[in-house]
Order: sequence, then structure tokens, then C-alpha cells
Amino acid sequence: MRVAMIGTGYVGLVSGVCFSDFGHDVICVDKAEDKISMLQAGQVPIYEPGLDELMARNIAAGRLSFTTDLEAAVDGADAVFIAVGTPTRRGDGHADVSYVMAAAEEIARALTGYAVVVTKSTVPVGTNRKVKEAVRRVNPQADFDVASNPEFLREGAAITDFMRPDRVVVGVENDRAADVMAEIYRPLYLRDFPILTTDLESAEMIKYAANAFLATKITFINEIAGLCERVGADVKEVARGIGLDGRIGNKFLHAGPGYGGSCFPKDTAALARIGQEHAFPMRITETVIQVNDEIKKRMLEKIRDASDGSLNGKLITVLGVTFKPNTDDMRDAPSLTIVPALIGAGAKVKIVDPQGKRFGEDLLPGAQWLEDPYEAVQDSDLVVLLTEWNEFRALNLQQLAEKMNRPRMVDLRNIYSRTAVKKAGFETYVGIGR
Repeated sequence: MRVAMIGTGYVGLVSGVCFSDFGHDVICVDKAEDKISMLQAGQVPIYEPGLDELMARNIAAGRLSFTTDLEAAVDGADAVFIAVGTPTRRGDGHADVSYVMAAAEEIARALTGYAVVVTKSTVPVGTNRKVKEAVRRVNPQADFDVASNPEFLREGAAITDFMRPDRVVVGVENDRAADVMAEIYRPLYLRDFPILTTDLESAEMIKYAANAFLATKITFINEIAGLCERVGADVKEVARGIGLDGRIGNKFLHAGPGYGGSCFPKDTAALARIGQEHAFPMRITETVIQVNDEIKKRMLEKIRDASDGSLNGKLITVLGVTFKPNTDDMRDAPSLTIVPALIGAGAKVKIVDPQGKRFGEDLLPGAQWLEDPYEAVQDSDLVVLLTEWNEFRALNLQQLAEKMNRPRMVDLRNIYSRTAVKKAGFETYVGIGR
């Protein structure tokens, strides 16, 4: 199959590379000339484990290419995927679909034969029908169908998620479009991965419902963690106890400083807005958003309490600032709330993160960036574990303690046990829900 992928952001690039590895001829399109030049040179503009090797292999095989010429990419394509950004719109919290609609109009002008126009971007319910209307308005003679194909890729594990998915969701209006989508995903059909074919609106809603539910699980256990601290329970044991219930499961039950990233904040806000527009308030989702914001602020209080009630003049080392490990994504990361508040309260902050500096340096002005955690904690009054990178899971705690001015730790991911930290010479250990 010939596939055009419009947009080379996280979703578009990973999807395009993986489709090419399925054996399809894929052309990825972007307006950013510098990004396309980088990709043509074999350089990956995002950090995703394994993506560089997979991309290089398919470029060498002649199945994957990159261009700024949308018209040439769409000409003769069997499917044209829209994978552009849908950021939260300022003012009302809704997803901004202007980039999707602009892409649809450009695609319409470039269509030369039958193609399925597939929306991979996360979009509010009804957007695919608007895409259809836009294509028809711009090119009344176009021979096309639309499809909704939301992505479910976890940053840091995106290639595995694409190649071995829990499910693939495809929303279509007729068998013709369904057949094209089935051929594109044929390698997954052959390996019996679940392919759910449904209508457009259901496919759009599945994406929002799934992310809102996962965000709810995270926020639920974070709120339980706060109660555990009050009553003397251990949230890790509580999470293990409820996670063993098959109806609940143990995933997304790890207490921490709140969810962030490119999906959950944006999608919960959009779902709440969709409910408001249809006079059906999504009260659970609205509460999840509110509680998640409060949890991030509560983490700041933990850090302040561990610093004798005052942050002014304290030297604090923060380990990890990306919203999760194995990514360079800083979008809505808890660090964007916590680090500026520390600096604003008069603390001096040093940061270590394996991939965070690329985007974080501009987002967290006033902080000092280092590469070695042992160097970073030198003379520090407090070390804060904020993102659970593997590099931070097996630190020499005694060496850390010896280098610090005051060996105190705030572990916002419950990486270490209080016993191990105290044994290593730390005078203070603060975890989550313990």
C-alpha cells in the first residue's frame, strides 16, 4: 500500500516508520523544512527508544521517505493519515482542530484518485465528519472516504505498542474504507491482534474515554496516597492489594506527583468540554483534572516541609523532569509546576535528566543543568526524585548522602524504601502515601 503521513510529530513519525516496517511505501510530510532535512539525513528529532534504528532500516530499504511536498505525497496514495497537533485551545479547554482542518483542505486539493483520509490525531467527536465536509467542499469531485484511527502509543514504548497493540480501533462508514484499513493493518490481522471496526463517532469517543479512565486511575491512587499518609497506611501495599483484583488490575496504580504529558491533560480537558457543550457535565473527569492540579501543589508542600518549612536559600537537586522516563517530552510535566515554584521561593535548583535538557532548558529558566547525579548533589540541602528514570533506580545512596550538605530526600516516585535511605546516612526521607 502507498501511505502518506501528514505530520512528523510524535504520533506521525512513529506511525509512519512502523507502517513502513509493515512493508508499505510511506511518505511523511511536514511543513517544517528543518525537521524534514533532519529526517532525510537519518536524524530523529524526538527521543523514542529504538526509533532511530527502525527508521534507518526502512529508509535503506526504500520504503520510507520524507518531504515538504504534500501534493506529491498524496498523489496516488491509498491512505492519507492526518497526524497533526490538536493542542488545548486557549480560553475554553477544547481541542484545537484547526491544524486538522487545514490539512484536510490541502489533502482535498491534492487528491487524484480514490483514497481513505484517516484522522490519527486525537479529535473531538464529530471531527471526522467535518473533515469529510471540508474535503468535499474544496474538491467536490474527489473520490474518497474518511476513517478514524486513534493512536494508543505510550511514549517510551511506542514501537512495541504499535507492533504489538492491545487493540487497533478503526472507525469507518463503509466496507470500501474498511478494506483499505484492513490491508494497511494486515500484519496485525495475521498475528491475531484485536482490530475493532466501528463507526466514526465511537472510534473518536474510545480514545477520549480510554485516556480519561487511565487518568482517573492515576488520580485515584494519588488521592488514596494522601489518605494513607494521614492514617499510617502504605500506598504501595494498598495498590498491590487492589491491583490483584482482576476487575481493577495493577497498571496505572503507582502513586506520584500527578499525571502529565501530551495526552492525559489535553484529552481530559477536551472530554470535559465536550460534555459541557452537550449539556452533560463529565463530573468525574472534571474532578480528576482538579485533583491532579492539587496533587502537584501538594508535592511542593512536601518539599517545603522537608526543608524545615522554608525554601529560601536552599540548594535543591532535582532528579528527572520529563513527565515520565524514556522520553524527552516535557508537556504538562509536574516539574513545570514544581521547579518554578522552588525557584520562586528562593531556592537554587540543579537538575539532572537523561533527556530533559533539550526542551526543559527553555521551560525551566533559572535552573542549573548537570549530567551526573553525584556531582549535582554536591553541597545540596535536599534531593528530589521527580521522574523514575532507570538511571536513578540504583544510585549509591551512601555516596549521595556523603556529598550533600544536609542528606535529605523527597522521593516523589517511591523508588526507594525508607529503611534503605536511612541506612545510607540520610537524615530525612519523604515518600508518597507512606
